[in-house]
Amino acid sequence: MNNTTILSKYTHIIWDWNGTLQNDAWLCIDIINGLLSKRNKPSISLQQYRKIFGFPVKKYYELAGFDFSDEPFESLATEYILEYDNRSLECDLQPKAEDILTLCSEKNISQHLLSASQQKPLEINITHYGLAEYFSQVLGLSDYYAESKIENGRNLVAGFEDPMENIVLIGDTVHDYEVAKALGIDCILFSGGHQSKERLEICNTTIVENLYDLFPGVLS
Repeated sequence: MNNTTILSKYTHIIWDWNGTLQNDAWLCIDIINGLLSKRNKPSISLQQYRKIFGFPVKKYYELAGFDFSDEPFESLATEYILEYDNRSLECDLQPKAEDILTLCSEKNISQHLLSASQQKPLEINITHYGLAEYFSQVLGLSDYYAESKIENGRNLVAGFEDPMENIVLIGDTVHDYEVAKALGIDCILFSGGHQSKERLEICNTTIVENLYDLFPGVLS
């Protein structure tokens, strides 16, 4: 298959943010290990993180070693997010991310952002990286608990006039695939984010190892 055709039929791309466009897995691990250390619990490695991370994040916290009989999930999640928001601008974009957004824009593909991040910090990040111009809509969540993006996704696609087969979600987790299936749209998964390629392979969909594989031969 000539990968130059991967995006050819799509008029709308719904992008995930964390891990897909923003390279933040390292920061997530650093913060979670800081929280574990404060509680005298062992740290986790990048490999472990990419095996256990998922949505809803409460289950991931349990797999990382937190005990919610000691403290409520809500307070831990709040502590994590406050630290993440303070440091999120330390992260870079994924390699060639802005080039990909530019190419999609040049091809008149409408681009949207659907994230499990809170709305206001998400908007701050997009502005910081100078990416606001690329997105017709930016949708984050209203709380700290990152349960699901499906409801926002449904509201988003309800405003499109194009057929569902012309819409694709690009993300980096099994949950992104689940969101796409719930919306009745295609999904492309990027294996350089928060979950390993082995985990993503349970999804019957296209997987790219680099974002520039969306335009092979154009970017490298």
